[in-house]
Amino acid sequence: MRRFTGLCLSLILAVVLVLSACGKASETGTEGSASSPGSGAPVELSVFAPQTAGIESLDVNPFSKHIEDKLGITFKWNTTPDAVFNDKKLLMLASGDYPALIMNAGISKADQIKYGMQGAFIPLNDLIDQHAPNIKKALEEVSYLKPAITAPDGNIYALPKVNECLHCTYGQRMWVNTTWLDKLGLEMPTTTDEFYEVLKAFKEQDPNGNGKADEIPMTTSLDVWGGGVDAFLMNAFIYNNGTTYLSVKDGRVILSAAEPEWKEGMKYLRKLYSEGLIDKGAFTQNGDAVKQLGNKTDNVVGTVGYALISSVLEPTEAKPRHKEYDVVPPLRGPGGVQLAGYSVGAGDGSFVITNKATEEQRVAAIKLADYLFSEEGTVMTSWGFEGDGWRKAESGALDYNGKPAVYEALKRDVPDGSLDVTWWQLGTMLMVNSLRESFVAPADPLGNGAYEYRLWLAAKKYEPFAKPDAVYPTDVFIDPADATFIAQIQKTIQDYVKSNLAQFVTGSKDIEKDWDAYVSGFKGLQLDKYLEIHQKALDNQG
Repeated sequence: MRRFTGLCLSLILAVVLVLSACGKASETGTEGSASSPGSGAPVELSVFAPQTAGIESLDVNPFSKHIEDKLGITFKWNTTPDAVFNDKKLLMLASGDYPALIMNAGISKADQIKYGMQGAFIPLNDLIDQHAPNIKKALEEVSYLKPAITAPDGNIYALPKVNECLHCTYGQRMWVNTTWLDKLGLEMPTTTDEFYEVLKAFKEQDPNGNGKADEIPMTTSLDVWGGGVDAFLMNAFIYNNGTTYLSVKDGRVILSAAEPEWKEGMKYLRKLYSEGLIDKGAFTQNGDAVKQLGNKTDNVVGTVGYALISSVLEPTEAKPRHKEYDVVPPLRGPGGVQLAGYSVGAGDGSFVITNKATEEQRVAAIKLADYLFSEEGTVMTSWGFEGDGWRKAESGALDYNGKPAVYEALKRDVPDGSLDVTWWQLGTMLMVNSLRESFVAPADPLGNGAYEYRLWLAAKKYEPFAKPDAVYPTDVFIDPADATFIAQIQKTIQDYVKSNLAQFVTGSKDIEKDWDAYVSGFKGLQLDKYLEIHQKALDNQG
């Protein structure tokens, strides 16, 4: 999703609703207000949070006022621009001068243990058990949640922002120009051989009809979600998550990029590249360059390896070229492998109560989190207020799964570029797939305002090819003693894999002659120790 995550102003809201869109939750409300018993006085909560572009001021934000009135809280906000939030957060924690609550905290698993053991972050277990029925219910019902947030000492030091979306789960996709397929009389490819034949036809048969050999059969870039020549295609040879290259085979943690199947996948990619079927800029260009290709007067792009077609083309009626593309379902490789990239997890800690909070403030803060975990809270922090951002679905309206819909998202006019109506998922929430999918399904998946539904339909084509047992979980707790080593070595290994992939595919290195040396190179990167630490973390998670 993991790293999930509408789409500009008119598209900013769409991005907020689709990527931030990235479950049906409990309809239970909170246990009541957080006001001091008997006093009726609001409880003041000091909060450190990022000041995002879409929210002018959390002090006057309507959703802030709604929560204050509902829960008997008075917020004392300390905000800083999103771009510098993490640096300021770390300085605060290091100095000991921090507030009662940190939201959108972005606390890694290692830092949850570190600051939890130091006492800066308080354990939330008892607070959840006594004051947070929605969170308690979610821990029982969302299978991955409890292990994902429970540190090795048994404590929960931070709450994540649960933000499920099917298209985030299956983000390693390939989009193909179906107009070209139809023109050339080709079927949607189902195997790596068929995909090769499609790319070859795109290159040689002038599908854009301009009389020029200007077609680019396949393009991508490395700096866009789901990008890279291997992200989709390598899953026809061996499971590839496209980032860490870790996977699990018979319970054993492996590095896919060091396995023999990876070599076979690179041979296939080399074949495509050597015949001019992969864009020569695929390893060096950025996302803007791919956009320029996709928006030329004559369309030249046959396939694009991205999570989102909107990363290339604007998904609006005004610019309809995006309608020419659909996803290629996972391909079957020569060895019968046919997998979908799969990412599910809770992510980093987003809601942290610190030791600066009094007992009264701790109860108020956990009740705030519990409200945000409720269905009402999640809908409101994501879509705004009823009648403005959403409404109850009309009788007869159907949801994504063809069942009676619960909600309908409303088209919103966004004045003066401001989205200052709610929190846009600040802090925490429980957006599970069943909640997201309970909204009215648009009649036209390719029409304005229907982009998230279109992505959901696309992801359904990948769902049958998921193999969760092969996926190394994103939410394991690494032993704090190993965290620094892992952080350093992980990037080194990733860079080594990416560099060699580019060299093998482009022909700078010979796959047959240089493969053994490439594999041997992992020894100097301490791959054995790296895998051993990840194996221990996986085993400890149970």
